[in-house]
Amino acid sequence: MPISSDIVGLTGEPITHEIDGDWVTAYSTAVAASAATAHPLFPVCFEWPIFLDPRHIPTGLTPGDLFRGVHVTHDLAIHRPIRAGMTVTTTATITSVESRRAGAYQLVRLDTADAEGHPVATTWFGVIYRGLDVAGGDRSLENAGPVLEPLPTNGGFTSVPISVAADASVIYAEAARIWNPIHTDAAVAEAAGLPGLLLQGTATLAMAVSRIVAERFDGDAKSVSRIAARFGAMVFMPSTLTLRIGPAVDGAVRFEVLEPGGGKAIRDGLLIIHTD
Repeated sequence: MPISSDIVGLTGEPITHEIDGDWVTAYSTAVAASAATAHPLFPVCFEWPIFLDPRHIPTGLTPGDLFRGVHVTHDLAIHRPIRAGMTVTTTATITSVESRRAGAYQLVRLDTADAEGHPVATTWFGVIYRGLDVAGGDRSLENAGPVLEPLPTNGGFTSVPISVAADASVIYAEAARIWNPIHTDAAVAEAAGLPGLLLQGTATLAMAVSRIVAERFDGDAKSVSRIAARFGAMVFMPSTLTLRIGPAVDGAVRFEVLEPGGGKAIRDGLLIIHTD
């Protein structure tokens, strides 16, 4: 069935999570980061359940159509560091529906606040529903989301290897508490026509962020204020990825991640830290 652009502007029921220390530590460990503080990409852990229940994100799609969804863009603004013991509440608002060559593109804004109502994180989460049409024409809210500029083509990039273990997707799923069988069940991957399990896109992004923070910012993950990227080529396991890191300019670093065949698993990456 097509996805209706009438859903733009709809907001779902909020969802609340308590963040425990084991969750924070397991996630950081799974993506090769220091477990002293929550990893900057940790919000994906409490945001994921939004997409599993139509009460929280009113797309109007059937379960079969939802299965067609592929996470293609991610843009996270971090307003305050996440700590174990926090209670966070996340609300999803659909900000854009557009027709793309591969299918229907949907952009969702995820707003998370702490128990006192202070902003914690805002994520713009883009999904392509493969093969679906858009009913009602393209529609977007004003200021639907930030614009991510293409990666510069000039030099100055440093290449850093990232080793991905054969069981990395399973470890990540358990640590993040994000379960999707195409990443953890070989039979499901085979039925989908894949030669093996896929590493989660957010796992690839989190591993890249871990290395960038270590290489450019002395491991100070608390200073990260924005992470943005487009997802591209699939990553199978085991493999060695190539992270290309640009220079830090006014607290901003551009990057990309290549899979062994040279395909861009992460494109147009951006990481920004607080400079004040």
